[in-house]
Amino acid sequence: MLVESRIFGEIEVDDNKIIYFENGIIGFPDLKNFAIIYDEEKKDSKISWLQSMDEGEFALPVMNPTIIEEGYDPFVEDELLKPLGDLNATNLCVLVVVKVPSDIKKMSINLKAPIVINVDNRKGIQVIVEDDYPVVKEIYDMLNEAKQKAQEGK
Repeated sequence: MLVESRIFGEIEVDDNKIIYFENGIIGFPDLKNFAIIYDEEKKDSKISWLQSMDEGEFALPVMNPTIIEEGYDPFVEDELLKPLGDLNATNLCVLVVVKVPSDIKKMSINLKAPIVINVDNRKGIQVIVEDDYPVVKEIYDMLNEAKQKAQEGK
């Protein structure tokens, strides 16, 4: 599938890399087909992009929440996850949306509304969890600390 992305220009994504969100994502129910795009120029970046294949202008920065919140394990009703099929430790991918405001030091993640993907059948859903996770968790300093530790370990 070919899409003109606002961030990456024209990109081609193999059909077997497209993730289908039956109900779209929160606030965008009509956008159903997405791909996870990595910025090749920023190989060390912890952030990737959930790029809409339906609307090239729409892409959300996302990341693995355990980079920031070790042990992140929100409770999600089994009923909500049924459309994804059988989930297990090897086919489960959980991402959270990153918010990058003009003041980058206020960068945050939303731990309250994770994106859950079954990588085997490429089905996804965004849910709102009832756990006590914050909608806004600032991450700028944490990412810098992680980057420094990684550089020291090289």
